[in-house]
Amino acid sequence: MVIQVAKLIVVFAALLLSLRAGLKLAKAMAATIVVTILIYFISPRDVLAIWWGATTSLNTISLVLILYLITFLQRMLEDRAQLRLAQQNLNGLFNNRRINVTLAPIFIGLLPSAAAAIICGQIVRDTVGEDMNHEEQAFVTSYFRHIPESFLPTYAAIIMMSELSGVRPGAFVLGMLPLEVLLFALGYWFYIRKIPKETGLPPADNKPKQAMELLLHLWSILAIIVLIIAFDWTVLAAVALVAFLCLPVYRYTPKTAAPLLRSAFEPSMLLNTYLIMVFKDFIMHTGAVEALPEFFTNLPVPTFLVFALIFFFGTVVAGAQAIIAICTVMAFAAIPGGGMPLMVLLMSFAYAAMQVSPTHICLFIIADYFDVPMMSLVRRAIPIITLFCILTIPYYLLLVKLL
Repeated sequence: MVIQVAKLIVVFAALLLSLRAGLKLAKAMAATIVVTILIYFISPRDVLAIWWGATTSLNTISLVLILYLITFLQRMLEDRAQLRLAQQNLNGLFNNRRINVTLAPIFIGLLPSAAAAIICGQIVRDTVGEDMNHEEQAFVTSYFRHIPESFLPTYAAIIMMSELSGVRPGAFVLGMLPLEVLLFALGYWFYIRKIPKETGLPPADNKPKQAMELLLHLWSILAIIVLIIAFDWTVLAAVALVAFLCLPVYRYTPKTAAPLLRSAFEPSMLLNTYLIMVFKDFIMHTGAVEALPEFFTNLPVPTFLVFALIFFFGTVVAGAQAIIAICTVMAFAAIPGGGMPLMVLLMSFAYAAMQVSPTHICLFIIADYFDVPMMSLVRRAIPIITLFCILTIPYYLLLVKLL
């Protein structure tokens, strides 16, 4: 048992060191797969069998297709300015700068796009004016833009953990809702309440019209979420249907849709996802996962807290997707019946860690846009995410007791 766990630590360290050495995630993951093969003496025949099995797995194919279709949907929404129009509807609907500076980035954050951070930055800068300095503007942009990333099953990390853990996305989203309220409240208390509410503009004459237009501009994103949560559709089916419906709704022809279909193919993102799924199958083959429950039950720290900390610090160094690939199966094997509460706990810690992780590209984009040091975002995030993680623990224990 100890030898198995020690080998697993070596594999984990190989990935972290590869990333620290400056390798891209795909190269680091490939190097880690090689280390796994060598340290566990996996035969060439088994290597080919495992690799082929991972490549043809329905889970792998489904995940890659989901990411491609979401990117394609994102391209259509950007091309038709739907998210920008939704922000304008918020202005007309609430006429409140505090609401605009929080809800607009949250809405724009509904889709996984690093480029969306720039749009959020423009909205925040235009909304707060001189009431916040550039570092505060940058942090507010980053913080509220990423709230959807903590729970929506349109993000790769959540899709991946759902696939690896077997927890349905709908159940996870419902379990995360109280924590979303907590995230919003923490950001509001620390930063937003200092902004004056008044916009200096007259309120819209027809607010029901603004509300209807807001729903119309966000219908595609909302439809995916409703299909997943209310009707228990798979993420792939929901995204595929909505993306297909968007073509006639937004009047795309084969000729006008073709450039978006090409641009939606992002080799780096898809390759990273594929290699992570391959790596997961190699770890499963080694049998190391079966040794974890006995090992962790002998530690003086509660097992759930051990994994929560692993997810946090591992995400800081390696990013959420890497740590999810390495530790999700281990965590659910070490905590039998963990289910939705465990996924809520682990994703919360991983999400919090991403707000200070050097692997998080959005932080660099936002820092560059506002011309502030990236570490200023980290410094401002630490108090909030620390409090968030502390409060997540009793919520997890409550979920375990209730379920």
